[in-house]
Amino acid sequence: MKKHIAPVFVMLMLAACSGEPDYYTGVPRPQPPVVTPPQKDTLIKLPSEWTKATTLMSGFPEGVEVYRRTTAFNGKAMNAYCVVFDPAVAEFKPVVADKNKKSSAYYAEETGTKYACINAGFFGTNVSYSLVKYNGAISAVNIRSLNRPYNGASTPYYPTRAAFGLTASGAPQVSWVYHVGTTVYSYPSPSPNELNKAPEAVPSATFPSGGAAWNVTSAIGGSPVLIYNNSIRITDKEELIDIDNTSSRARSAIGYTATGKVIVLAVEGGNTAGGIGLNLAEVADLMKSMGCTGAINLDGGGSTYMMVNGQQTVKPSDAAGERAVMSAIIIKKK
Repeated sequence: MKKHIAPVFVMLMLAACSGEPDYYTGVPRPQPPVVTPPQKDTLIKLPSEWTKATTLMSGFPEGVEVYRRTTAFNGKAMNAYCVVFDPAVAEFKPVVADKNKKSSAYYAEETGTKYACINAGFFGTNVSYSLVKYNGAISAVNIRSLNRPYNGASTPYYPTRAAFGLTASGAPQVSWVYHVGTTVYSYPSPSPNELNKAPEAVPSATFPSGGAAWNVTSAIGGSPVLIYNNSIRITDKEELIDIDNTSSRARSAIGYTATGKVIVLAVEGGNTAGGIGLNLAEVADLMKSMGCTGAINLDGGGSTYMMVNGQQTVKPSDAAGERAVMSAIIIKKK
């Protein structure tokens, strides 16, 4: 009898492994479940014209990616870069200087592990006109008033202007804001200012309607809003911002996707051998095509400059090279 034990044992083992009927009962043996390794989520899916710039991503963690586009957009030659990051992985740090300083200097002087730096808000000589807030501390506010001609006289207006911010949990937001006393208020619609019409009232806790204290930890101001609530809504007229809106020029912008990923964009301009630039409406269209559900315009033209992993990306449009600015956005390790 012993000589039959081995063959029977082998047959039972084969049946158990194959799922074939049991040798004695004819009932199929259960098979162990097939375990599929978990798949990592894709950080972002951009249109095919965007190519991952892996040479600029050395040492970057998952959650921070760089892309480049050199194919034309709306028939215009393009050289553009974008940095995409997950706020859970990378730090969003708006900074402002005491005097005008190049974006490359902001990058060089920042301590810790840095991924990218781009110029940010609007400015004058040694003064910022745009909101800068980091970790709850406000170091600059969006411009409170500006003068425009009305009835033949220079008249003050009080615009609510664009800002991008992150809450304490890392949720991105775009809004129109105004500094009321010591509090930044955000509004679901801009104050309806318009050139050649009487200025609207100074924004307050009750005007424009629906305003509330803006509950973000870090923020950067710009102008105008480009995308709001997943719709293109360019409010340059209400924000009283004239930045060669219909001209093809270098552009900078920041926005976010439906999944909460942040996109920082630099579009080269003024370079016939590279990128000639875009107008404001085209920047909004481009950001929308990239999946942005909210976005604002940052200072562009000669101010547009972005460093990634210690390297320059777009070529500055000023003949003199990189322009000194008053604020910048740094993306770095948390």
